[in-house]
Formats: sequence, C-alpha cells, structure tokens
Amino acid sequence: MIEKMKKRIVTAFCMFLGIMWLCTVISKSIYASRLPIVSTESIEQKYVEHIVEVDGIVVAGDKNPVTALSGLRVNKIMVQVGDRVEEGDAVFTVDMEDLNEIMEEKQAVITKLQVQINTLVYNEELARQKKELEEQRAREDYDMIARSQDTLVGRATNEVSKIEDRLSGSGDGETDEGLLEALQQAAYAEADAKGQRDNAVKEAGRRIEDITAPDSEDSLLEVSRLELEDLQEDLSRYQEIKDAGGEIRARQSGLVTDIYIGTGGRTSDSAVMLLADDEVPCQFKAVISQEQKKYIGLNDEVSLKLDGSSKDRNVTIDYLSESDTMPGTYEVYINLPEGTGMPGLSGRMSRSEKGEKHFCCVTPTAVHKENTRSYVYVVKERDGILGKEYYAEQIDVRILDENDYWVAVEGALDSDSVIVTYSTKEVKNGDVVRWEE
Repeated sequence: MIEKMKKRIVTAFCMFLGIMWLCTVISKSIYASRLPIVSTESIEQKYVEHIVEVDGIVVAGDKNPVTALSGLRVNKIMVQVGDRVEEGDAVFTVDMEDLNEIMEEKQAVITKLQVQINTLVYNEELARQKKELEEQRAREDYDMIARSQDTLVGRATNEVSKIEDRLSGSGDGETDEGLLEALQQAAYAEADAKGQRDNAVKEAGRRIEDITAPDSEDSLLEVSRLELEDLQEDLSRYQEIKDAGGEIRARQSGLVTDIYIGTGGRTSDSAVMLLADDEVPCQFKAVISQEQKKYIGLNDEVSLKLDGSSKDRNVTIDYLSESDTMPGTYEVYINLPEGTGMPGLSGRMSRSEKGEKHFCCVTPTAVHKENTRSYVYVVKERDGILGKEYYAEQIDVRILDENDYWVAVEGALDSDSVIVTYSTKEVKNGDVVRWEE
C-alpha cells in the first residue's frame, strides 16, 4: 500500500514537472513570438565612393531668330520643333484675307498722312511768302523813315546856320539878344530832330531784325515724313508677303528649336521661332542638385554618353551656375565637339569620386537620424527572466561621409559590434529582440 502511494507521488511529481516544462516552453514561445526580429551586419572598411549620374539633353550652342512683321494672323505652321529647314524654306503661312485688310488699313493711313504733309508744306510756303513780303515792306519803311528824318534834321541844321549868319553880320559887335535866343532854340530843335531820327531809324531797323530772325523749329513735318516712310516700307513688305502667296520663309538654315506662334494667333515684335546655328557646336545641358554639386565643379572632367553612341567620351564642365527657374539646383553646360549631337538628343553625364577609406562603415538602413543627431542599434546579450536574451543598445555616432550604399561613422563601435540593419517592429534603446543571425 505504502509502495503504491510512493509510486503515485513520484508519478504526480513527474507529471507536474512535465507540465511546468511545457508551460515554460509555451511561455518562451509566446514571449519570443512577440519580440521584433532584427537583421544585422558587421562593420566594414570601405572607400565611400560618390557617383553622380544625371540625364540631360543636347541644346543648340547658339540660335538664330526667325522674324516676321508684327500683327500677321498665322494660317498654317509648316514646321515643328526638331525639323530642319534650309534657307528659303517656308516655315508658316499667313491669312491672305486678313493680310489684305491690313494693307488697306495701312494705305488709308498713308493717304491721310500724305494729305497732312501736303497741307504742312503748303502752309510753310505761305508763311515763307508772307515773311518775305513783310521783310520787303519793312525795308521800304526803313528807307522812307531814314530819308524823312534826314530831311527834318537838315532843315533844323539850316535854321541854325541862318541864325548864325545873321549874328555874324550884326553891327559893331553888339549882340542881338533876340538872335541869341533864336539860335539857342534852333540848336535845341536840331538836337531834337537828330534824336527823333535816330530813334525812328533804330525802331525801323529792329522791325527788320524781328522779321528776319530765324523761326522756331517745328518738327511735325519731319516727323510726319519719317512716319510716312516707315508706313510705306511696311506696306512694301506686306506686298512682298502677298506676292509670295502669304508664305514666310527662313533666311538661314538650321534645326527648329523653339516655336512661339500658334495657328490663328498673330505674330509679335519678337521672334516667331528659333533655329539652331549650324556654325556653332551644340552643348549638353543637365541640372544637378545642391548635394550633387559637392562632387561636380567648373572645369571638372566627367563622362558623357549620348543616346545612339556606343562609347562614353571624357569632357569637361564649361559652365555651372544656379538655375534662375529652379532655385536650389544648378545648370551644367558642356561644349560638344563640332559635329557631335543635335538639339533634342538625350544623354547621361556621370562622375565618380573614390573618396577616403573609412574603417567603420555600415549600410544606410542601419543609421537613424533625428534632427542633428545620428545613432545606430547594436545587438548585445544579457541574462533575462527566461535565460539568456538579446537586446538593442542605442549608440550615438557621427557621420563622416556617405553615399547610396555606405555610411562612414565614428562612435563607441569596434570590429565586434553587431549592427542592426532591419527590424520587423520599431525598436527602442534596451528593447529585447530576436536576432536573426
């Protein structure tokens, strides 16, 4: 009986231990299943290479404008961007009905302006004749006044002479008081006559000066003639377009790079389209970011491959400047050898800079950044309630250099550090993790 009781106790205890073991296993499994699973890597020594690759396009080295008279209504555009035109080729046509209306309006303005000019010329001739007549009459008046005043002065002088003669012929030297007074009055009269003559002659002379003085300038006639000349020249150019059947032709050959007109619209004072200048080599244009500019500078050598070309060519950066249309980016221009490429052709520019060798490099996914702070998580081991466990320790680092594949850092790390690169859940400092070795 006692023996059976002992066996039962032993069996029950074993069952208890089994249940406890099973519960422990289940607990560990449940606990472990809730932990984040992390992938890791070791620290490596690397050269942090910087590679800049940007797409761009070939543009014309210089452009020639195609111009036309302002105000023409576009009927049909006969070219498009990328087309090549030769000198004399028609690039667009104008609405002939609208052109005839413009020419009629121009002719009406010319006729009106011609009448205005004829009137101004006629009035100028009348004014000239009137001035000549006034001058002639003024000179006649001057001569008449001079003769008349000289006569009056002569009479006064004669009167003085007569009285003097009478005084000189009086008896035994006795002075005739009456004659002396008469002589004085005659002398005053003579002086007055001379003064009146001088004033009258001066006044007549000034009138001649006023009449013969230059007239003030009036530019209306000259301006009207210049305006008429411009209108007649425009009308002549309209007539040339009409004679050409409304076709506007290119004055030089080249590739069409830009078109600024549309069907049904009107031409402006500026160019209607631009043609690449055949005599100036093309350029390759690309846009780089602020970050890429750290590794590309003026006169740097880069590799360039144009679409359709089987090989890369080494070229240099000829122009680099911040973009006016996209602040924060930079425009790069490369002068291409003569005969290379054509406007619109795509290409890729690349430059590789090996950089320095760093002894502590990790992949970008391992580095976490918060404002100006950077850190990594390192897997470490410790004793836990269920035995040995792994946990993530946060270590601050300073980024020395980086590219798309590697980040060079410095901090409390060594060659044995196990760096977390990926986690199935968010990890914080000290969190227990499952290490996927």
